[in-house]
Amino acid sequence: MSQNDPKIDVKALGKVAVLMGGTSAEREVSLMSGGGVLQALRSRGVDAHAFDPAHSDLSELKAHGYSRCCIALHGRHGEDGTVQGALELLGIPYTGPGVMASSIAMDKIMTKRIWRSDGLPTPDWRLVSSSAETAQAFQELGAPMIVKPSREGSTIGLTKVTSLGQCEQAYRLAAQHDPEVLCEQFIDGDETTCPILGQGTEARALPVIRIEAPQGNYDYQNKYFTDVTQYHCPSGLPEAEEREIQRIVVQAYRTLGCRGWARADIMIRASDRKPFLLEINTSPGMTGHSLVPMSANASGISYPDLCLRILASASLDALQGRAGAAGGRESV
Repeated sequence: MSQNDPKIDVKALGKVAVLMGGTSAEREVSLMSGGGVLQALRSRGVDAHAFDPAHSDLSELKAHGYSRCCIALHGRHGEDGTVQGALELLGIPYTGPGVMASSIAMDKIMTKRIWRSDGLPTPDWRLVSSSAETAQAFQELGAPMIVKPSREGSTIGLTKVTSLGQCEQAYRLAAQHDPEVLCEQFIDGDETTCPILGQGTEARALPVIRIEAPQGNYDYQNKYFTDVTQYHCPSGLPEAEEREIQRIVVQAYRTLGCRGWARADIMIRASDRKPFLLEINTSPGMTGHSLVPMSANASGISYPDLCLRILASASLDALQGRAGAAGGRESV
């Protein structure tokens, strides 16, 4: 895909706001993502401008004649359905999933409940509201156990608990970010991620990325600010495993009613090679360390063309009816 691709009329995209920054704990990464997207869109001839909701009221989008928004916000008030709802009211099409899908996907516990009800594999979990309940969850789920806020991203507030004595501190750290704390069974094995583009029956998975972090510590620092984590794309997984991961993530995406794009994180249990869905990101990172551009590049889509393709998919729930809302089970 290029600027000359007849499927995308760059001029018809109009004046575009790249929403970046915001007020969440992931502001710094969002500014990095947004800066990259802005430069990429401009390189393809798009009339794109930076817009930081932390400094400008969203109502200015309408006043300044923006015809669509590319959302490069991460975390709360960016990918949790709130900005999406505001843009619905303003009538300005935006990239990524709509209000409901964004809101559900941001809540890891609600996401897991829906996936489990649809027969999708996700690690066992407990919702806790105290350090005592965290200790009880540790006894039930076993060691190691992951403790994290239900509605944060980028491993913020996350602890890998290996002993009962760590439960109180792990709970307190997670609770600083969210009153809803998720205790999750740790899956020992290969860590992978897989982007999805499109909508409904047209949704397709991109190549799987296998992640190797130092001592398995794929934390905030190693995600965005170091070069010690290794990313394998092609993944090096057996073809059958890669296809199964792609099938599962597309079903997970459709089950939540996602559209546009997203990225799902999956662990492959070493003991039996069974994949488990951890979460789905509805506004994935687009920095120099980010994984969606890496996967897209492996399938022949450059970073600027990926940004253009995502922008061209901008829409509104009001235009969707119920299209793409049903969780189809077609394979990729």
